[in-house]
Amino acid sequence: MVWIPGGTFSMGSTDPLARRDESPVHRVHVDGFWMDETEVTNAQFRAFVEATGYKTIAERPIDWEEMKKQVPPDTPKPPDEELMPGSVVFAAPNRAVGLGDYSQWWTWTDGACWTQPEGPGSAGNGRDHPVVHVAYADALAYCEWAGKRLPTEAEWEFAARGGLDGAVNVWGDEPVDASRANTWQGEFPHRNTVEDGFEGPAPVRSFPPNAYGLYDMAGNVWEWCSDLYRQDIYAARARELGQAGVAENPAGPSRSFDPRNPYEPEVRVVRGGSFLCHDSYCASYRPSARMASSPDTGLSHTGFRCASDALAPADDLDNQIP
Repeated sequence: MVWIPGGTFSMGSTDPLARRDESPVHRVHVDGFWMDETEVTNAQFRAFVEATGYKTIAERPIDWEEMKKQVPPDTPKPPDEELMPGSVVFAAPNRAVGLGDYSQWWTWTDGACWTQPEGPGSAGNGRDHPVVHVAYADALAYCEWAGKRLPTEAEWEFAARGGLDGAVNVWGDEPVDASRANTWQGEFPHRNTVEDGFEGPAPVRSFPPNAYGLYDMAGNVWEWCSDLYRQDIYAARARELGQAGVAENPAGPSRSFDPRNPYEPEVRVVRGGSFLCHDSYCASYRPSARMASSPDTGLSHTGFRCASDALAPADDLDNQIP
């Protein structure tokens, strides 16, 4: 893990690519903490599974009692054969399509999980690839086993910025290119020119780290944070703080709401973007970019990394002595 020194920064963005939920920009302070240098890999997750016998959400039959909380009232129960284990997989359409309907490139796939990311019989990603198809509960279970936790949204953004307060990207204000991060090149979602060398997730450490020594804080796979998601949390925080206020170690709202998924009672924040990010649709490789996901949802571009409150290194403690 890498020690992230505490500090105060401007959270959010007014960049032209920023969405509404990234505003208003406001000042936030986070205490120092440890963070995984990379996303949790398949090898690390396999060690957890072999030690505990854990089965991910994607490997279990769908629980209709939980699922019906996320759909309109009176939705009929699907046939049992449609409630089999599986996950959501990206499948590029064979032609240009409108970007208003993501069901054109996402498909529920029976049997898809972290060991078979494209479905039964598919080759798993390598040992050093980030684990994917992990739901929020799966990430929490791993963290508990490892003696760690998920980062808060504020911690994640502070760490991603690497001390470059106010910069558009984790490496500064220069635009994304194929040498900096694993994102989509070409025309999304049907034509990927793979200029960065990776059509899907890349092995961790394939691209340069940020100034704190953290890899893949832009692109590759989305990463779970501990916060509940609300589109308006920044506005509420700014009203509470006033113009000169600083939020101290914010941990997110007490209740979630995502207008894009109004029936889901609990929506969690994911950060960092993925190999599918493209400026035409999702420029979420930026450190301020926020996205929401249902906690029981696994996807072929979602993973996580851990944080920890272990003691600071001695030199940092020395620096805190008056």
